[in-house]
Amino acid sequence: MTTFRIKRYNPEKQPEPYFEEFKVDATEGITVLDCLNDIKWTQDGTLSYRMSCRSAICGSCAVKANGHAILACQRQAEHIADKDDTVTIEPLGNMKPIKDLVVDFKPFWDKIDKVKPYLHNDTPAPEKERTQSPEEFRLIDDASTCIMCGACYSDCNVLEVDDNFLGPAALAKAQRFVGDSRDKSTLERVKELSEPGGIWDCTHCGECVERCPKPAQPFYRIKEVMASALEEGVHNNNGARHALSFTKSVKHSGRLNENQIPVESVGFFNIKGLLELIPIGIRMLLKGKTPPILHRSIKEADDVKRIYRELGE
Repeated sequence: MTTFRIKRYNPEKQPEPYFEEFKVDATEGITVLDCLNDIKWTQDGTLSYRMSCRSAICGSCAVKANGHAILACQRQAEHIADKDDTVTIEPLGNMKPIKDLVVDFKPFWDKIDKVKPYLHNDTPAPEKERTQSPEEFRLIDDASTCIMCGACYSDCNVLEVDDNFLGPAALAKAQRFVGDSRDKSTLERVKELSEPGGIWDCTHCGECVERCPKPAQPFYRIKEVMASALEEGVHNNNGARHALSFTKSVKHSGRLNENQIPVESVGFFNIKGLLELIPIGIRMLLKGKTPPILHRSIKEADDVKRIYRELGE
């Protein structure tokens, strides 16, 4: 018997959430969703959660299991249970619970809307459809597999501390149109996505890739939008300047010039930004964390520069 420790919440009865345990005979091949259904149908009909297709297509049944977001219909209980044969089920993170495992998706959908997830093309509509070659479609194929389950949004570390961040799902959806050969607003899109809360606020933790149940892999889609922004010349922001400074430093010397990158990232003529660096620099100096002015010789540095030359960067 597997113990399901489920986080319950019903604000109409009590203001604080609590955990309740249920026993389920989670035999081989039984999914987490099967277990939730067994609990609801045979033990407690008041348990609330979302589900629909039971085939990892609709994305409705996303929950947190033992601390990480999953699709309940996609994961088998025996693979989720810890060494004590316990599965802790909680609502998705970074969203407000409504009842038990049901959360409010409105902020999620609002951020999807912000990236304008529809084709922009001002030419007259053709008689049938706007065509693409297979090669052109492959550029957006991965992003098109997103099922909007919210798993990546739930476990995004940036959203934990910054509600302004668009989040990995919205930015992956944005790449779906930034990379679309039929869309005519690439420059406009990447300018908007380079604003605070957009692509450059991603911290590269990769958690969204770990949680994504499909090939969408949001982090890599965000990187593709970053590349598009740089190619379009959208450089007037800290994130783009940081990326360009990073590349220039490694290409030139084979190493990072950590004294120069912060200054180039905020901009040489950004007086306010440069002044804000001073307290950080002082704290680093007092802690002995300032990078050396003169780096020691590194024999592999020439290999790094060679890689840049061979790739034509």
